[in-house]
Amino acid sequence: MSGKHYKGPEVSCCIKYFIFGFNVIFWLFGIAFLGIGLWAWNEKGVLSNISSITDLGGFDPVWLFLVVGGVMFILGFAGCIGALRENTFLLKFFSVFLGIIFFLELTAGVLAFVFKDWIKDQLYFFINNNIRAYRDDIDLQNLIDFTQEYWQCCGAFGADDWNLNIYFNCTDSNASRERCGVPFSCCTKDPAEDVINTQCGYDARQKPEVDQQIVIYTKGCVPQFEKWLQDNLTIVAGIFIGIALLQIFGICLAQNLVSDIEAVRASW
Repeated sequence: MSGKHYKGPEVSCCIKYFIFGFNVIFWLFGIAFLGIGLWAWNEKGVLSNISSITDLGGFDPVWLFLVVGGVMFILGFAGCIGALRENTFLLKFFSVFLGIIFFLELTAGVLAFVFKDWIKDQLYFFINNNIRAYRDDIDLQNLIDFTQEYWQCCGAFGADDWNLNIYFNCTDSNASRERCGVPFSCCTKDPAEDVINTQCGYDARQKPEVDQQIVIYTKGCVPQFEKWLQDNLTIVAGIFIGIALLQIFGICLAQNLVSDIEAVRASW
């Protein structure tokens, strides 16, 4: 007898365990994001009163953690278990879900380029809507403060946008000590100061515009974001292209693994 044996199609162990290992990490990150989101809601009492989700007039940053964490958890679960158990249904679901996300990202990018003015108007509306709710939620407050500090901006198109907030507007009926002021994150920073002066924005908008520029940032966050985007266009484009290639690579690997599994089962 010949020592040769028939060798049928086999499932690639490299592809199988690469998909498994990558998605285990992805899955764990999804669990971590979901955990952070649920912890934040628990700290704010949202979990004990679900109806309070709709009470916030602005954007709740916790939603970012929950949505991103949920997507990562579902993708990671499908890819991880699908590869480990050689489950073609989960692998196909992983591929389709990843493909839908890629298509949505591509569509959003094209629409953002075509409808730049509309996007700018929506961004202006979004920021001003959150300025109104600045004191309503600590997470939103921290997000706005981080944005204004990072881009060295104040308001959507200028410091006067803070008139929309009941604590900072300049109306005579406003009895707040923060009247006609801005949050501390609008203040220009003195490198010599180690401690943040949270009262640095008090009465800032009562001063002449020339004097305001010494104390606070007078440029809005929308134009500052546009400037940052133009200055870092190569880096931003590189990140998006990298993410897109990673998604395409994941789809191709999953499809190859499905083909291998189906070929092996067909040979039985």
